[in-house]
Amino acid sequence: MISRKAQEITSFKVMDILERAKELEAQGKEIVHLEIGEPDFDTPQCVKAGALRALNSNETHYTHSLGLLELREAICEHYKAEYGVSIDPDQVLVTSGTSPAMLLIFSALLDQGDEVIVPEPYYPCYPNFIRFVGGVPIFHVTSPEQGFMPDPDKIKGMVSARTKALVINSPSNPTGQVIEAEVLRELASLGVTIISDEIYHGLTYSGAKCHSILEFTDNAFVLNGFSKRYAMTGWRLGYIIAPRHGMRGLQKLQQNFLISANSISQRAAIFALKEAGPDLEAMVRTYDERRSFMVSGLRELGFVIHVEPKGAFYVFCDASHVHPDSLEVSRIFLEEAGVAVTPGVEFGNSVKSFIRFSYANSLQNIQKGFNRLISLLGS
Repeated sequence: MISRKAQEITSFKVMDILERAKELEAQGKEIVHLEIGEPDFDTPQCVKAGALRALNSNETHYTHSLGLLELREAICEHYKAEYGVSIDPDQVLVTSGTSPAMLLIFSALLDQGDEVIVPEPYYPCYPNFIRFVGGVPIFHVTSPEQGFMPDPDKIKGMVSARTKALVINSPSNPTGQVIEAEVLRELASLGVTIISDEIYHGLTYSGAKCHSILEFTDNAFVLNGFSKRYAMTGWRLGYIIAPRHGMRGLQKLQQNFLISANSISQRAAIFALKEAGPDLEAMVRTYDERRSFMVSGLRELGFVIHVEPKGAFYVFCDASHVHPDSLEVSRIFLEEAGVAVTPGVEFGNSVKSFIRFSYANSLQNIQKGFNRLISLLGS
């Protein structure tokens, strides 16, 4: 009999949808993928060259549990150049993606019954990680009319003796919202440890600027990585920046559960940070073009977009004119039109009529998907 934890954890619905889409494709059906949050670009050539160099140099062994010192130094240099914050390499732990990083952080911070405030809509895995290690997610429901921006005053009223941390995600999955500097400053002033998911940093549009929480407080754990910004999802590489007092606990968890991140990916990531700037700029220009196209097309199809995305690569819109249940909408779109999308209920009960569309796909495929939805909806 499997454990209660394993029975109670919810599935990752976007993966359920992707796997059903793959089944349909195996049956010969063509599916337009607007569900998955994965860049469609190839990893930059300089990164691949760095990996080949590491392979040819036989760098195929365990690294230090915190990660290669050269990579940790490069991460510190990046945060200094990008945000003006000074970090010591001993405050950086390199992980096998940001999902393991989340598990390490929540495991290090939470005892049974500790509470974590999570703005809603939220990345679906946050509550599962929190509950898995014995914590309790407390949801701060944000307003579509206010652009899904976290409200520091309301969060302040939610803080209790059991509150251990506040999770923020900017640019946001699923909304694409970028938290403003003044809001980050107010959140930092609450005195609550902040877990800041910064995985979509670098992917911003229309003059939006990302700020790291480290600009406003040292009482924070930062999650970041290479999968979104550098189109390196399969390389499975992320990192944590943590206060000094949290590092030994994180390191011991890493040593026992994960040992160290992939040595080849770590070496390649150094080249991403130091040489892939032009590749990133080209990707951002392309994403921005797709973003504008998708926002316009969805509005023509009758979807309500409360906040135009300023970052990441998603558009989050109200689909209640199709059906009030987003799971049903996603089923109809996939089974009847061959268009895979992510249901809003994945991101919280307050947005169960919403749908997330990903523009991490070509303009040609996005247009193909829209044409199918036009035929389905009769628009």
